[in-house]
Amino acid sequence: MNSMTGFGRASAALGAATVSARVSSVNRKALDLKVSLPEAWGELEAAIAEEVRKVATRGAIQLRVELAAANSANEADFDELAAAAWLERLRKFAAAQGHALELDAQTVASVAGQFRRRQEPIPAAEAQPVVLATVREALAGFIAMRATEGAALLADFEARLALLAAHIEAIAARAPDVVKAAREALHRRLREAGLELRVDDERVLKEVALFADRCDITEELTRFRSHLAQLKKLFAGGGEIGRKAEFILQEMGREVNTTGAKANDYEIARLVIELKNELERIKEQVANVE
Repeated sequence: MNSMTGFGRASAALGAATVSARVSSVNRKALDLKVSLPEAWGELEAAIAEEVRKVATRGAIQLRVELAAANSANEADFDELAAAAWLERLRKFAAAQGHALELDAQTVASVAGQFRRRQEPIPAAEAQPVVLATVREALAGFIAMRATEGAALLADFEARLALLAAHIEAIAARAPDVVKAAREALHRRLREAGLELRVDDERVLKEVALFADRCDITEELTRFRSHLAQLKKLFAGGGEIGRKAEFILQEMGREVNTTGAKANDYEIARLVIELKNELERIKEQVANVE
């Protein structure tokens, strides 16, 4: 099981420069991928997207690739001779106007910026092997984080599934008593009304039988147990879980609603509320699962 939340980054040398890749994701029902690249490497987007799709099927994923130029310690990133020549021209021009040129740090920095060396972009075809290798390394960290968070989610799911099983078995144990209680209540009301009818009177038996049929939840319990077993198997397996789990939980909710409507019993109604609460909590967590 993998969470949809993850982060990974990596970097590698590319000539005298450094390539870095950073990938992060948050929850999203479908895969929403955004890739950011240096302008000269735009043609690599399709290959990078393919690498992401190999490891992720859901989530809003942002992947950013950057290139940082590296200069040696004794090499400036601007043309010092040209900048110095320009400052000298400014000095002579000021002197010709009868002024002494006073230079501050801001003026010097501004002039240096005008003579910044332009880095020739590295061709995409030349950069591709290093870029893809860096992206794969960042994705490896991203996957590891998703798996770690997924393990924590799985432990939470297992505890909640155990609660669902306990509640549904409590309902199953209570169900036979509902008809018995209804029969006893009917006899009591008849006595209180002064109607002396035998326990085996056909009219009494028919009324009890109709009530028993209306409140029979055997099918709902059977289907709920089946869905619960499917959910346990799904969580224990690998691959994509989120969409399938959402569908199974929806069906479990239907069975719980029908059980609550048919049971006509306070204790079962209380357990139904507990089931609904747990199902909602699981649905919220499933939104975090790939």
